[in-house]
Amino acid sequence: MTFKSYFQFTKSQRSGIILLVMLCVIFQSVYFFTDFKMVINNSKEKQEWLAFQTEIDSLKQIKRDYIPKIYPFNPNFITDFKGHKLGMSVAEIDRLLNFRKTNKYVNSSQDFQNVTKVSDSLLNTMSPYFKFPDWVNNKKEYKSNYIPFEKKKEKIVILDINQATKEDLIKVYGIGPAISDRILKLKDLLGGFVSMEQMNDVWGLSPEVIENLNKNFKVLALPKVRKVDINNASIKELMLFPYFKYALAKSIVTYRSMNGDFKASADLIKINGFPVEKLNIIGLYLYF
Repeated sequence: MTFKSYFQFTKSQRSGIILLVMLCVIFQSVYFFTDFKMVINNSKEKQEWLAFQTEIDSLKQIKRDYIPKIYPFNPNFITDFKGHKLGMSVAEIDRLLNFRKTNKYVNSSQDFQNVTKVSDSLLNTMSPYFKFPDWVNNKKEYKSNYIPFEKKKEKIVILDINQATKEDLIKVYGIGPAISDRILKLKDLLGGFVSMEQMNDVWGLSPEVIENLNKNFKVLALPKVRKVDINNASIKELMLFPYFKYALAKSIVTYRSMNGDFKASADLIKINGFPVEKLNIIGLYLYF
């Protein structure tokens, strides 16, 4: 194949080459002479949107320039939100809240800084708005007019827990209708309480409420209860006694059948799973 043969084309090939050259020239002309930048839409809707955007920008600038007005306030009652708005850190706010939980108050700007550990610059910004009660600022005047008053302690009348009504129980702080009903229901099942320790057996009573009950009620006289015949009662009959669940009632009957009658309440401690800590109380409900 000679070099000349590379430049010999058929009629259709020459037509294709000419068309390709023309297309290249056309595309190059479009590229150089056409502005491809986005044509701005000057429609009415576009103009209205631009005007609205200008208004939005103006409102944003007003918001940035806005300085909230701070009114005088008592720093003892700063909340998390207010402390944050004033520039206090979470730790500084927590120190103040923990101090207030001890039922103490800050009575000056210096006290406030000692408690919260805020910086001098932040204190100088906040302290002009501190407003303390009049008695803090005029201690001498209030002290001269102060007449000591000793509150008389209200005498607590002790009631017999077995004679207490629902209304009597509800008067004790921490006891509502539901808990009072539980106390009375347990009393009815037992035939009466023999010890205030049995308040621990009432579901839902916290140690604080039990302490309040002990301040207002006592077992002033042992009630006449119908005692359980421990040596003859069946499992079903034993289960009617609140302190004997099925497993314990079955163990009592099994032990009794294998070892004979119980002679005293002390014999019950030989039964596996018996609540030994309640033996003295349970023994008062048993008949041997």
